[in-house]
Amino acid sequence: MIRIIVDTNVLVAAMRSRRGASFALLSLVGNRKFEVCISVPLVFEYEDVLLRSELGIHEQDAHEVINYICSVAHRQQVHFLWRPWLRDAKDDMVLEAAVAGQCSHIITFNTRDFVGVEKFGMQALWPADFLKLIGAKP
Repeated sequence: MIRIIVDTNVLVAAMRSRRGASFALLSLVGNRKFEVCISVPLVFEYEDVLLRSELGIHEQDAHEVINYICSVAHRQQVHFLWRPWLRDAKDDMVLEAAVAGQCSHIITFNTRDFVGVEKFGMQALWPADFLKLIGAKP
């Protein structure tokens, strides 16, 4: 099964609009077309960002989505830090979980921030591109 990491910006887009590839991707989590990988730091990042008041996401909705992802995702411990590898330390945290979890894809809107992840045998894709890859409609 394909294992992926979902970057925080994709979750934000999914929570802010039911239209688009991000929401479609989030709707498929747990249906066995792919497996989401998470780490403790990544879950804390999800929570930190989704609970920012300026995003307008209801706290209960954010917690429900995070709890659901945690209940169905592959929980990966990170024992080796790849820092600094990317320009942004928060992106390094995503990369570390992806490498440790043997993910094939990082799903993000910031693909340019993940240039070089091919060296780890993975690819950074936009949500719509990943949905096309697995034969799902965006």
